[in-house]
Amino acid sequence: MTDPVTRAAELLKGHRASIDRLDAILVYTLAERFKHTQSVGRLKAEHDLPPSDPAREAQQIERLERLAREADLDPEFARKFLNFVIAEVIRHHEQYQS
Repeated sequence: MTDPVTRAAELLKGHRASIDRLDAILVYTLAERFKHTQSVGRLKAEHDLPPSDPAREAQQIERLERLAREADLDPEFARKFLNFVIAEVIRHHEQYQS
């Protein structure tokens, strides 16, 4: 029989491997998302549209908070995360405008 410390170390190793895979998924997913938002930014610049869309941003925040609740994730964290991503997207869009 495996001792408790060895068993805990095995469980920890398994959790960390899962976390590492999920971190990779997050990075690649964010990269894909930014490819699309950069295309949106170029399109907005070509058509002289504002870099920010507050109504859409509010809808997205509300949607993400709802998804967070469904996923048992803190909606406050989800909102902060999306606000961070939106700020970065707007920064990119503003660069295309200049």
